[in-house]
Amino acid sequence: MISDRGKRHEQIRDLGGILGVLEVQEKILAGAYHNHAGALVSPDSPYRRVCLGAICVHALLMELKSNKKDIEISDEMIASWQSVVNTLAEIIDVPAALIMKIDSPYIEVFRASESGSNPYGAGDREHLAGFYCEKVIETRGKLLVPNALKDSEWDKNPDIKLGMISYLGFPLLWPDGEVFGTICVLDSKENRFGKLYEKLMLRFKDLIEAHLALLYKNSADKKNLEGVLDNLIEGIIVHDKERRILFFNRAAEKTTGYSREDVLGRDCHEAFGGPFCGNRCSFEEAPPDSSDQLYHSLNILTKKGESRRIEMVVTDRKDDAGRFSGVIASFRDVTELIGLRIRLGDIKGFAGLIGRDPKMLQVYGQIRDLGANDYPVHITGETGTGKELVAAAIHNESWRGEGPFVPVNCAALPDGLLESELFGHVKGAFTGAGRDKKGRFELAHGGTLFLDEVADLPGFVQAKLLRVLQEGSFERVGDDKTTFVDVRLVSATNRDLKREMERGNFREDLYYRINVVPIHLPTLRKRKNDIPLLLEHFLEKAREEGQNTLGLSKDTLAVMMDYPWPGNVRELQSALRFALVKSRGRIIQPGDLPLELKKWQKERPSRGPSRKLNPASVRAALASSGGNKAKAARLLGVGRATLYRFLADFPDVS
Repeated sequence: MISDRGKRHEQIRDLGGILGVLEVQEKILAGAYHNHAGALVSPDSPYRRVCLGAICVHALLMELKSNKKDIEISDEMIASWQSVVNTLAEIIDVPAALIMKIDSPYIEVFRASESGSNPYGAGDREHLAGFYCEKVIETRGKLLVPNALKDSEWDKNPDIKLGMISYLGFPLLWPDGEVFGTICVLDSKENRFGKLYEKLMLRFKDLIEAHLALLYKNSADKKNLEGVLDNLIEGIIVHDKERRILFFNRAAEKTTGYSREDVLGRDCHEAFGGPFCGNRCSFEEAPPDSSDQLYHSLNILTKKGESRRIEMVVTDRKDDAGRFSGVIASFRDVTELIGLRIRLGDIKGFAGLIGRDPKMLQVYGQIRDLGANDYPVHITGETGTGKELVAAAIHNESWRGEGPFVPVNCAALPDGLLESELFGHVKGAFTGAGRDKKGRFELAHGGTLFLDEVADLPGFVQAKLLRVLQEGSFERVGDDKTTFVDVRLVSATNRDLKREMERGNFREDLYYRINVVPIHLPTLRKRKNDIPLLLEHFLEKAREEGQNTLGLSKDTLAVMMDYPWPGNVRELQSALRFALVKSRGRIIQPGDLPLELKKWQKERPSRGPSRKLNPASVRAALASSGGNKAKAARLLGVGRATLYRFLADFPDVS
């Protein structure tokens, strides 16, 4: 057995080693301080990648005074401070070692040594007046009271009531000189506390103040950084692995219509009524272990229900240990920019569509307008004009854009299967129904269903479709259970649906249900100035697919510009693919074009004022203009005199 006196000598002998360890800890902490501060602006920092050059402003900003009451002391630091007071109480052999925190005019026991004889407990809170700590805080210096009962200044202080008559304490200061509190030891007997103990307490004081400096610096850096982020034109949202929103800048408020009070501290999905990133959210099911930098172009609904188009970059957040801790999303509202470019015609295409003819710009404007609502749309146009592409654009530019887009060609399915394809069936509903099957309406839930060639729907399917549009519900074939769906309907046909209704082939009530917003697509012959853009687009796609080509000759382009294209854009793409195969990587010449174009080329006049015209294109222009020659000339891109001379040479055309 070691005697108490022997144990005390052993503890004193070990003080030298303890002080040495504390010096090493201080150096490590100082390194961590600089490393942590530097990480905020390191080249790989997510903040740096989001802020780009704006982080340079950081160095010019006046250092912000932190509201120290808001500074959160980490669990690791609290555990370290608890270890400090426990060690002090054991080494100095006193009942109480405390770290006190001031909250003027009160003082609180922040950490208390965990011994049975300690009359103080963490969380105890008293008015500061009259306590030993009041003097330490006033003087910001050391206070030693060997025996308060023999000292007239201290013989009535409140600590005596708890039996604590001796005291040694030092102030704990923030980096700006403001007092955090005190570190002190108290004894129930007279105690002058030797110099070695004072030195030990000063080392612990330095360690705790280094912690405070780190907290202060981190808080100031955070506020400075938030100031920079708050002045960016891009919206910034930061959330942790649990989707809890930690930061939301002014630009984000302006774009979304949500205030910081609406979203901070809340689950992202709950704050915005669903995933802000739509179906692309990486946190939909569970937090991922990591997240690559992602680029999204998507539509969001503001707090007022308005549709906005944004471009967004999502980047990982890392904690001090380099572990994935959440994401930073920076986004830009491009709604007005796209609208302006469409109005000015400064655009080659929109939402997967190619062209800048005024007729196409009008279609783009309609598509944008439809993004803010959920009404049924009916698209008309000749075969090959791109009706399915327009339907997909309507879907992608709406708030449903992250949901499924499900196309159905009604003309390609026999009547007996069409009902099952649209509404699904249960096992045994008919011969061959070996299992339950979802229909296209269920597959499109939350998104858009596109019914192409809707005029070919049989009457009994039309009736069932009408009910879905009215009530949002239906029954699978062979089932008596009602299924509810949330689907936007877009339909299309190359026939005159109103005439089909007048003939009794299409239900009148259904016609008015699906034709809420009509969109008509122009033929390619009515927007010939888009042909070079379309050819450029198709050639680029061919190159991406590994097709070697040197492009088109001027003569080939002239032929393709003049040809009337009865099959529209689809025929144009097919003709170019044929020519790419035929040309074998060389410049495409007129002889490489399909037979229809070469045959048409031979028929057109080869001399005189009619060189730009041919019988087929003139007939098409006259038909489109209703026989109005001036209008036909404008469609053909020639003067009226040129057209009149051509008609004089070819009287059969008119």
